[in-house]
Amino acid sequence: MSENRPHQSAATPSRLLRIGLPSKGRLAEISAQLLAEAGLNFRRSERSLFARCRDIPAEVIFLRTDDIPVLVAEGAIDLGVTGADLVAESGARLVHRLDLGIGSCRLALCVAEDSAISEVSHLQGTRIATSFPQITRGWLKERGVEAHFVPLSGSVEVMIQLGVAEAIVDLVETGSTLAANRLRVMAELGRYETVLVQNPDLHQPALADRIVRRLEGVVIARTYSLLEYNIPRGRLPEAEAITPGFNSPTVSALEDPGWCAVRAMVRRGEVHGIMERLEAIGASAVIETRIANCRL
Repeated sequence: MSENRPHQSAATPSRLLRIGLPSKGRLAEISAQLLAEAGLNFRRSERSLFARCRDIPAEVIFLRTDDIPVLVAEGAIDLGVTGADLVAESGARLVHRLDLGIGSCRLALCVAEDSAISEVSHLQGTRIATSFPQITRGWLKERGVEAHFVPLSGSVEVMIQLGVAEAIVDLVETGSTLAANRLRVMAELGRYETVLVQNPDLHQPALADRIVRRLEGVVIARTYSLLEYNIPRGRLPEAEAITPGFNSPTVSALEDPGWCAVRAMVRRGEVHGIMERLEAIGASAVIETRIANCRL
């Protein structure tokens, strides 16, 4: 698709609905896969920032992840996939549409392992290096603490060793980076994940709702599995208590009148425990099937 296009106002109702995706990194790959599973298929040409969706009047714009909240708020794009931490830091007026269940992390205040700083009050007047000065400032203000901020866009974890700051606030996933830099978490400011946000003055709300519903079907499907099993009819009430399903389980009669078949949605993270509990009450032929998409 050519990038030489006439200028269109963000408020022009005839233009395609625009979806902002991260342009690089792991989140870019995961986001593109999510859209593909939701039937929003597109092909990105090399170095192009635009890609037209095949079967729906929308186009994907590839952007820096931290620019997406601002561009959605300004109406340059209509929907955007970005981190909830970046949304909070931007302070932009946005509509939160969907948690995508990916990219979970925590924002933590960290100090050196041997630091004498052990309470939030000890941070009064200290230097704090962070990529999230607005979130950090607000968090400290609620606790009556003022500090000097060193705003950075990367490599925050080495700032204590370099003597730039006495503390840092950064995203933490596994904690391996903290251990490598001899840091410890002193407090947690919040937990964040990847989200879908929307411009509050959207000019194509029905199409946006359609896209959100598709994505929601994939996100929910990743959370649940379909469990099927046979159970003696006399133990059915116990089995239904273990697998109540989304609304209720599906129960079918078998040729043997003493048995029945049950099918129910269960949370994927609980499958192994549920299977063990079903076995304990006499269930057999217990089968898990992964769900690719659903509407609830």
